[in-house]
Amino acid sequence: MSCIRQTASILAILAVSAGAAAARDQVQVAGSSTVLPYATIVAEIFGESAGFPTPVIESGGSSAGLKKFCEGVGENTVDIANASRRIKDSEIEACRAAGVTDIIEVQFGYDGIVFASDIGGNAFAFTPADWYKALAAQVIVDGKLVANPATSWDQVNPELPAQPIMAFIPGTKHGTREVFDLNVIERGCKDSGAEEALAALVGDDAAKTCTTLRTDGRAVEIDGDYTETLSRIDSNKEGIGVFGLSFYENNASKLQVATMNGVTPSTETIASGEYPVSRPLFFYVKKAHIGVIPGLKDYAELFVSDEIAGAGGPLAEYGLVPDPELAKAQAVVADETTLD
Repeated sequence: MSCIRQTASILAILAVSAGAAAARDQVQVAGSSTVLPYATIVAEIFGESAGFPTPVIESGGSSAGLKKFCEGVGENTVDIANASRRIKDSEIEACRAAGVTDIIEVQFGYDGIVFASDIGGNAFAFTPADWYKALAAQVIVDGKLVANPATSWDQVNPELPAQPIMAFIPGTKHGTREVFDLNVIERGCKDSGAEEALAALVGDDAAKTCTTLRTDGRAVEIDGDYTETLSRIDSNKEGIGVFGLSFYENNASKLQVATMNGVTPSTETIASGEYPVSRPLFFYVKKAHIGVIPGLKDYAELFVSDEIAGAGGPLAEYGLVPDPELAKAQAVVADETTLD
């Protein structure tokens, strides 16, 4: 009898959730500031041409968007999370614990992470090792681990300008930060030889020591979007910011971009894999809301269509590097294929 009552309660909860969701007729999206402009373009086209209300697109970072996405199922939860990185296993578990058991992962293109400074300032040609040596909290000096003494870029690499180290980097809630840590700081630690030397000094703590950044004001974490980073550079002309390629390209009148390992970031060098700091872009769809929130699947299908996300489409015009396997994303959306 208790089992019957429990089943009835579950069905009642599901009915309330479905009824509540049906009361909302507008797709709601949250997440990555990198994906934000692409999603906004799609939302505006969708609202103008698809016969549905324009979706509500919020930013806040990949981690914050996925956290909201995983809060549960129903009208008061978002339908889609935008992300500039792949969802973590821990986030999938958090989703499942809240009843979000069917997640559709859609990879729709690529973007590069670039390093840009004021258009009127010095030009920079960086390597990942330069950024590690400049921003690591502790470095090895004369065989000892000490607080990073570097105060200008020429102190970490004599070929760089004698300009004070002032880096505006993404905060930890942004997917861009994870790619920055992995492809720049960790890579720089390894390329410079510091990883091996740290292992000899601190053993298993070497990896953590590599990626622990200084907190003395030389590395400033930006929790807002790229417009905040740009405003910091506007007020500090010697600062260098970390941006998505598309944001830089749309602000090239104010910023100059640095090379990385001798390669200038562009859609061509990212598509070819020549530029070393790039990442795929994603959005995640709550399958339980398809068929309940009007236009949800239609929005996802429009997003990955050849006309929108393909070569020559409005997303590519803004700066997206089209995914050469876009047909796979289209099939995932059409078939509502979920993560295992």
